[in-house]
Amino acid sequence: NFHPAVRPVQLEVHIDGYPGKHYCPRMATMNKPSFIAIKTHSPTKPVLIFVSSRRQTRLTAFDLVSYCGTEDTPKQWLHMSQEELEYVLDGITDSNLKFALEFGIGLHHAGLKERDRKCVESLFVNQRIQILIATATLAWGVNFPAHLVIVKGTEYYDGKTQRYVDYPITDVLQMMGRAGRPQYDDCGVAVILVHDKKKDFYKKFLYEPFPVESNLLEVLSDHLNAEIVAGTISSKQDAIEYLTWTYFFRRLLMNPSYYQLEDPTQDHMNQFLTKIIDKSLKELQDSYCIEFEEDDRTIHSEILGCICSYYYLHHKSVKLFRERLHPLCSPEEIITILSESSEYNELPVRHNEDKMNSTLSTELPLSVDPQTYDNPHTKAFLLLQAHFSRISLPIVDYITDTKSVLDQALRILQALVDISANEGWLHTTLVTMHVIQMCVQARWSHDSSLLTLPDIELEHIDFINRALIRCKKRYGIQDIGSLAELVLLCRRDNRFLTNSLEYSMTSTQITMIEDVLNRLPLVKLNWSLKIHDQTTDKPVIITSKTDSKSACIPCSSECILHVTCERHNIKDKVVRGTNKPYTPFFPKAKDEGWWVVLGIIDKKELHVMKRLGVLNQHKTHRYQVVFVAPDTPCHVIYTLYLISDCYMGLDQQYDLNIECV
Repeated sequence: NFHPAVRPVQLEVHIDGYPGKHYCPRMATMNKPSFIAIKTHSPTKPVLIFVSSRRQTRLTAFDLVSYCGTEDTPKQWLHMSQEELEYVLDGITDSNLKFALEFGIGLHHAGLKERDRKCVESLFVNQRIQILIATATLAWGVNFPAHLVIVKGTEYYDGKTQRYVDYPITDVLQMMGRAGRPQYDDCGVAVILVHDKKKDFYKKFLYEPFPVESNLLEVLSDHLNAEIVAGTISSKQDAIEYLTWTYFFRRLLMNPSYYQLEDPTQDHMNQFLTKIIDKSLKELQDSYCIEFEEDDRTIHSEILGCICSYYYLHHKSVKLFRERLHPLCSPEEIITILSESSEYNELPVRHNEDKMNSTLSTELPLSVDPQTYDNPHTKAFLLLQAHFSRISLPIVDYITDTKSVLDQALRILQALVDISANEGWLHTTLVTMHVIQMCVQARWSHDSSLLTLPDIELEHIDFINRALIRCKKRYGIQDIGSLAELVLLCRRDNRFLTNSLEYSMTSTQITMIEDVLNRLPLVKLNWSLKIHDQTTDKPVIITSKTDSKSACIPCSSECILHVTCERHNIKDKVVRGTNKPYTPFFPKAKDEGWWVVLGIIDKKELHVMKRLGVLNQHKTHRYQVVFVAPDTPCHVIYTLYLISDCYMGLDQQYDLNIECV
């Protein structure tokens, strides 16, 4: 950092200290000085006030409004006509924001709806309001320079440690940097209001160069695992040499005491690096990611290490999966394991959110330990359940947090699929795939897949089945329990949906459902089983999808299962975004994906899993699945699955009857 005087727009900095042991009362004492600072330094120019929480934006705004009430012109910060103001307020949903805007004060935090946030940003940028009170995250986000910046307190509540902690110096500098508009101002003003005990600290470090130190040691194990999987590191010596090429090593030479290196001589340096590498490699070995050869120096990666690196997971997450997964996991167990992964360690649990979590848990089917309501993993567990149940969340922040949870969930679950498939656990693999469908469609696996259609509720499913009873032609369908059955019925009778729902839904709603049904991937799957004929030295077909008899094959023979998939949509309509699945409750756009799984249900064994990509319209996709027949004479039923990674109710299942002789 540089002295404020050398900036293109010079910065005038004022640091004021305020006494008080407790955070909230101390923040309240800063409101009057903030008002005075505005009147002194920026009576007519834009002002940014940074606070630590959503609650503080509201309290600060209300106090500033009360101080304005004592002035001759209480709406001095509002720069638009009453007609314009009324038009703006009509589009605002947050009541606190509505009240503040009447006095030219805007609020900006993650708890606001996006439309409200965009409106406030536009008003401030266009100088229709003069004051914007924002949480500190705005300093790193949208660029809203102002003439005056007030940093009201340099602490925030850390839910993980359950105490107030200081902002990093870089955050304070970033907030100060918003002061001064190059195209409008010759200088900017920053007012930093701090706890009086920390005033000298900020005076010193806001003006003196502050070294950037390395944080590599905190994540060194995961970096080493990735390099071991890539083949860059194959021994302890390679790992030490790798470390000497990092920024961490450069800072270690310059500032050894920061990294607890007491003696920077060559011998002690080597011992220090060796100790660091040994500790990290031991962590990876304990997490089943790597293994040492007999010489105790050569390293090779394990399958779990490859999965950890491929999905960018923390090695402790992979250790958790290895120790908690078993052959017969239920959906509830998979959801629990997912929520306990290390990727959710930093999920924020804000002040008083433990009480909200307690209330939320009473509305959800799976219970949690009442002592852990302030735990980020418990919060992730509750948000996942709320997502599957489609219940309303208590505050907007929880909607943002749910997006964060779901952003991570799919890659974690994909890793769980790979781990359970590698172990040969058919049941656990299939259950995890169904949990992925749950995340994407926001429904429980035991819910009817028809509920994933727009506006469909249980009563509408009853109407559909009553209409089926009245149909002269049922096409072999006795009860519509899945999406696939409804799609097939609508393909044969294009008036069926309208006849079923015309008295309970509007024509617009029915049209929307039909559009979604037109987008659904109807996949025609065919298969044939071949083995190598030793007499002709060519593969021959033993059985296929159309053959109902058992196929006789020699024991221990190598079998090749040829699978072909063709995608067909209703009436072959070209619908916009055909290959993008209908996922209105999932925060990110994703492509359709599929798995082909071959296993034996009776033995709960998985023999082969193959991941497929997008199945394009009217294109035949061909795949091969290779497995070895049992080595003893027996009758065995293999089951072939085609499973979607986003839709519920479209999975397919076929039996292969094989007689080993």
